[in-house]
Amino acid sequence: MSNMADHFLYGEDYLTAGIALKIAKGETKGIISKISREKIKESRKVVENIVDKGHPVYGINTGFGPLCTTKISKEETKILQNNILKSHSVGVGDPVDNEIAKLMMILKMQSLSKGYSGISEKTLDRILWHIDNDAIPIVPSQGSVGASGDLAPLSHLFLPLIGLGKVVYHKKIITTKELFKTTGLSPLDLGPKEGLALINGTQFIAAHAVQIVSKLHNCLSQADIIGAMMIEGLQGSVKPFYRELHNLRPFKGNIHVASRIKSLLKGSEIMEDHVDCDRVQDPYSLRCMPQVHGASRNAWLHLKELLEVELNSVTDNPIIINEELTISGGSFHGQPLAMAIDYACLAASELGNISDRRIYLALEGNSPGVPKLLMKDTGINSGYMILQYTTAALASENKGLCFPSSADSIPTSLGQEDHVSMGSIGGRKAIKVIENLEKILAIELLTASQAFEFRKPLKSGVIVDEIHKAIRTKVAFADKDRVFAHDIEEGINIIQNKTIITIVNQISKEKNISVETEFSNEFEVY
Repeated sequence: MSNMADHFLYGEDYLTAGIALKIAKGETKGIISKISREKIKESRKVVENIVDKGHPVYGINTGFGPLCTTKISKEETKILQNNILKSHSVGVGDPVDNEIAKLMMILKMQSLSKGYSGISEKTLDRILWHIDNDAIPIVPSQGSVGASGDLAPLSHLFLPLIGLGKVVYHKKIITTKELFKTTGLSPLDLGPKEGLALINGTQFIAAHAVQIVSKLHNCLSQADIIGAMMIEGLQGSVKPFYRELHNLRPFKGNIHVASRIKSLLKGSEIMEDHVDCDRVQDPYSLRCMPQVHGASRNAWLHLKELLEVELNSVTDNPIIINEELTISGGSFHGQPLAMAIDYACLAASELGNISDRRIYLALEGNSPGVPKLLMKDTGINSGYMILQYTTAALASENKGLCFPSSADSIPTSLGQEDHVSMGSIGGRKAIKVIENLEKILAIELLTASQAFEFRKPLKSGVIVDEIHKAIRTKVAFADKDRVFAHDIEEGINIIQNKTIITIVNQISKEKNISVETEFSNEFEVY
C-alpha cells in the first residue's frame, strides 16, 4: 500500500487504491482543495447559465435516457433532480459492506471535485460530512448493469442527501430522518444536474475494484510465502527459481515471484540437504509457481494500473467543459474496469487451483520423510485427508464463478442503453472468489506447516522458521485427529490479518535479508 500524508486533496491529488482505503479507514483525511473549489464554482455557474438561457442540454433541462428529447422547464429542473434519486433507487439484495459504501462516496468526491460535473459546493460538503462522520448509507448490492453509471447503487448512496434512505451511524442502522434529528442536519435542495451528476459514474464498480486490488494483493503475497514453506516441507528444488532461467522468459510477474521465493529459501538447511537428491524434477504445482503465481501477479498489475486511471477520472455525464461546450458521451460505461476485474477474478481462482494441487501433493506421501496424509498413525486417524475435500470444493466453486460478467450485455432504457458492461456483477463475484481463495490458502498454510514439521531437526532460513514458529502459537502440530475446522478458522485469521507478511517484513529488516525485486514498486505498492 502507498505511503501518504495525513490529508488528501480531492480533485487535485492523485488517488490510488491504497489512499482510498486509508481515507475509508479514517487514517487519512480527505478535503476539497481551494483550487478544486474554484473549478467546482465555475462549473456550477455554467450549469446555472444554461438553465437561464433555456438551450436544451441533456440532463440539465431534458429528461433522462429515452426521455432525452423531453424538455424540462426552469421551474421543474430542481424537481427532476430529486425525482431521479427516487426513481432510480431500485436496488435489491443484501447491502454492500460499509467499507464499499464509504469507498463509493470517496471515489465520487474525487470525480466530482475535478470541476467538470456542475455540482454545488454545498452538496459536496454534505457528502464530505458523511465520510468524516461515518454516516454510511445503506446500499443494496444488486441492480446495477454497470453502464449508464452504477445508477441504482449510487441512487441509494445519495438518498440521505434529500432526507430519504437509511444509514449506519454509530454502528446502528437508522433512517435518515433519525440521523437529521440527532445531528441537526436538514435535506438538501438539489439544483439542476446535481442528481444526475451524483448517480452517473462507475463508483460502485471502482469501489469493488479497490477492495479487489487490496485483498488479491494480500493473497498473492501469502501464496508465495506459503508456497516457499511447502517447497521446504516437501523438499522441492530451488533451481526453478533461479534468475538465469527467468531471464530467458522475462515476464515481470514471473521474475518477481521467483526472486521472492528464492530469497525466502536462502540459508535453508533443508534446501542444502536436498542438493544431492536423485529426483530430477518436481511436479508443476511446486516447479511452476513463478509462471502461475506470476501470471496472476500480472493480472493484478493490469487491474491496479487501470483502476488508478479510473480513480482520477471524471465518469459522469454530461461533462461540462465550458459554457460553449457540454458533451454527452459515454464516460460512465464500466467496460474498461469490467474486463480487467474479470481477468483478476480468473487470476484469483488460479491461485486457489494451484494451491489445492500443492495440498493434494503434500498428502500423497511421496516426499521422503513425510508420511501419507501428513500423519504417522493413520488408519484410526484420517489425518489431513478431508481438508483437501474443502479446498477441492472451494476451487470448484471458484471455477464456476469465473465466467466473465463482461461477456454479457442486456439492453436497458428502452434501447437507449443498448450495451452494458455488467462490471458491477463482476466486482461482487471477484470478491467472492478472493474470499474463497483466502480459505484455500489458510488450509495450504496448515498442511505446509505440518509437512515442514517432519524436516526437523533441519532448519529453514530464518524467515520461514520464524513464520512456522508464529503459526505454532495458533495451531499445534497434529499427531492425531481433531476438529480441524477450528484450525482452519485460525488459518483464515492468519491470512486475513496478514500475519505472515508482517513477519517477513520484520525479519527481513532485522536480519538485512532483502525480499525486494526490481519490480517491487509495481507489484508491492498500491
